[in-house]
This record gives sequence, C-alpha cells and structure tokens, in this order.
Amino acid sequence: MANRIVLNTVSYHGKGAIAEIPGIAKRENFTKVFICSDPDLVKFGVTAKVTDLLEKEGIAYELFSGIKPNPTVENVVEGVEAYKKAGADSIIAIGGGSSMDTAKAIGIIITNPEFADVRSLEGVAPTKNHAVKTIAVPTTAGTAAEVTINYVITDVQKQRKFVCVDEHDIPAYAVIDPDMMSSMPKGLTAATGMDALTHAIEGYTTKGAWELTDMFHLKAIQLIADNLRKAVENDPEGREKMALAQYIAGMGFSNVGLGIDHSMAHTLSAHYDTPHGVACAMFLPISMEYNRDYTGEKYREIARAFHVEGVDNMSQEEYRDAAIAAVRKLSKDVGIPEKNEKIKEEDLSQLADDALADACCPGNPREATKSDVLAMFRKLM
Repeated sequence: MANRIVLNTVSYHGKGAIAEIPGIAKRENFTKVFICSDPDLVKFGVTAKVTDLLEKEGIAYELFSGIKPNPTVENVVEGVEAYKKAGADSIIAIGGGSSMDTAKAIGIIITNPEFADVRSLEGVAPTKNHAVKTIAVPTTAGTAAEVTINYVITDVQKQRKFVCVDEHDIPAYAVIDPDMMSSMPKGLTAATGMDALTHAIEGYTTKGAWELTDMFHLKAIQLIADNLRKAVENDPEGREKMALAQYIAGMGFSNVGLGIDHSMAHTLSAHYDTPHGVACAMFLPISMEYNRDYTGEKYREIARAFHVEGVDNMSQEEYRDAAIAAVRKLSKDVGIPEKNEKIKEEDLSQLADDALADACCPGNPREATKSDVLAMFRKLM
C-alpha cells in the first residue's frame, strides 16, 4: 500500500508574507475574492491587514464574517449563498480553524453542488472537483487548517461535530505570517499551541504514521517544546517559531490521521462549547497515558524533543513517564486547566458514544472501548 502526501501547491512563510497575496491574486486572474473571516478579526483590524493590500492593488472582494468559533452547518449554508450572491471566483480565508474550515466547506460545495447538504460531506466524501481556489492566511498557531485536507463542522441539532476528509479541499496557497498572529491573547496562544502539540504527538503515534510524517511530527514537537512558553509571553521569535511548528505538524497529521484525543475533544466542544485547543490539551496527558503501551519507543523521542535529561539511560517505563510529565508541565505552565466542571454524569454515555463514532478514533494506536473512553472523560470531572 502506498503512503500518500498531500500539501499546498505553494506556501509562503515569515514576517511580511501577506505582501505576496495581491501578486497571487493577479497571477491567478481573480476577479472577485470572497473573504472568509470572523467578527473579532474584523473588529480589531486583523482582517484589514489583508483587505488593505487588496484595495491598494484594485482587487475586488466581498467580506463574509458571520462565522462562529465552532462553525455550524448553518454557517456554511449562509456562506455558500453569500459566495454565489457576490459573484466571486476565489476565496481568501483569514483566521483560525473556524474561518478556514468554513471556507473549505464553502469552496467544496460551490464546485460540487451535489453536496449542498453539508452533512453529506462527513467522513471521506466522493467529491469529483477541487474546491474553489483558496488562499489560507492563519491568525492562530495551532490548527494548521491551511495545510490540511480536513475540516470540522458542528451539527447544532445533534450536538456533535463531524470531521470531513477530502484531498480536494486543501487551499492552493498558504500564507503563514507571524505578524497576523501577534494580536492573539495569552489564552488563545496557549490553547492553539497545545492543539498543535496534540496534532504532532497524535500524528507521530497514530496507526498510519511512517518515516516522512515522523520527521515532520518530531520537529514540530521540538519547536513547540522550545517556543510555546515564549509565544504565550508574546516573544516575537517564539511566535514565529510556533507559526512554523503548527504548519509542520499539519503537514504530517493531515496525511496520517489523529486519535482518541481529538475524538474526545471534538465531543467535548460540541456538547459544552469548550474551545477546541483547550479540550485537546486537557486530554493530551490522559490520552498519552492510555496509549503508552502501544507506542513502541516513540515516547523516548518525545522526551528527547522536550530535552529531558538522561533519556538514553532510562527504561521504557521511565521514558514514557518522562514524556507524559513533560507534556503535562508544558500544559500547566501555559495555563491550561486540568478539569472541566461542565461535564455531567448523565452526559457521559452519549459523550463516549460520540467520541467512538468520531472520524479520528480509528487512527488511535490502541483500540478504544466505551469503558475506556468513559474512564478518560471521568478524569476531567
């Protein structure tokens, strides 16, 4: 069986990278760009960093900003109608995972109208055409949605999130400019950074992992271990390194999948509106503990990436403990809570069922049972 890698056609990295956007639009002959962003980014002038460049070059655009932190089926439907009404021929997604996931779903439905029912995109949908040509500009260092073939939509009616996996949805261009992330507050920097670490660790230990993705994930783990604390304190170098780290993690996990941590995090977010990165971070030491005996020697390399001393002289039990402890300490240092008081005993059975049905679950290195998942949810209570 062949291992597949799907990445952006082109990506730009570094301070000032957004200056490349008008040139891309002109080379692609975009006539009207549909901007997907969220209300806060518009309010605080972050979106304007890109739209000002478009205006200066005379490139027409329409702004769509009615996107929720956990984008819903309704968000996507509204976006599709707004895209059509605007007469657009391209998309620029500016924001975190919410903006980019919404843009991906819109772009896919526009070119594959037979999937107008957003729920029909769940799982691996057999779309035939690539999404509308999209430029993705992340404003958080975590989701890596700009380089992944995945997106997540919330079904409010059923209180669940569903994952869509489609190589046709990947943005043609990614523009990773740390200046676009400089306005992130501490809490969001911490949560999105821990989301990136979860991507890297789950991608490194998933059933589909192989040498090329291992290379991406280990480098991402090391960069996050070295720079997340600094980024939370708004250190410019820390932010720039985190922007790179989360992208590298995305290059890996997008192609090999994730695991039970993301399955439970999706469920926690859907039921209690817990921010995705916080949910992932809270479960990370718990899921690592659960998977420890199914990871071979990989926790040794995780511990090494965290610069744990004496790893080569440790037993397997010791370096696994050390890796989990290093992750738990980083999470605590950046202010991630260890408990979620919203979880109710009467909700647990449904939470476990939803997690086991999540598209990320099959990639977990250890086959999860309902009793196992219930026990992990209880550890957060």
